Amino acid sequence: FYDPYWSLIPIFLIPAFWFWGEGTADSLRLGLKSLAVGAWGARLTFKWGRQWTGLHHEDWRYGHLQQQTGKFYWLVSFLGIHLFPTVVVYLGCLPMYAALSVSSQSINLLDYIALIISLLAVLIEAIADEQLRSFVKSKPPKGSIMQQGLWAYSRHPNYFGEILFWFGLYLFGLAAGFEFWWTGVGALSIWAMFVFITIDMMEKRQLQNKPHYAQYAQRVSRWLFWLPKK
Repeated sequence: FYDPYWSLIPIFLIPAFWFWGEGTADSLRLGLKSLAVGAWGARLTFKWGRQWTGLHHEDWRYGHLQQQTGKFYWLVSFLGIHLFPTVVVYLGCLPMYAALSVSSQSINLLDYIALIISLLAVLIEAIADEQLRSFVKSKPPKGSIMQQGLWAYSRHPNYFGEILFWFGLYLFGLAAGFEFWWTGVGALSIWAMFVFITIDMMEKRQLQNKPHYAQYAQRVSRWLFWLPKK
């Protein structure tokens, strides 16, 4: 049940922050921010809904953690799976608070840059997800590795897009005023969570299940887009 929360709560926080600020934020900035967050939330929610097979479905990472922690899993579940991501996603939304509740700064060039980066990030995620989905539907031999399209330049292009989105959201906070530089703690927290926890778990699983993944990892960047090594 937590996955749709991640993709929906930022959408609801936009009007909440706007009303909290008594509607004093620039209306065009409100529209641009709503467009960026709405596109991100719609894509992520659609992906979750398309993959969800019912109440019996559980992310493999949760089952893995349960096997590792045994009777202490309830504590890991509460702190690591629910509380920690909730705090992180709220920190990531702090730039929206700055732009919609506190600042009365008029819209400027940085707002449009933030919009472009945010939408580009959503597009990268959507393309990466669709390429991976097509690869899985083709029923490749067991142990095969997705190495086409965006996956030829990054081992986790979908997570790169997710990280990029939150930094794009941070730029909306800076556009509202450079005194809100501190709201970048959210984007940094999300970057750290994906790079040091989520991607790390994915990498270990791939290395265990796919014999040629180590060679792929030597050629292709871990999460940033970069030209593959020969």
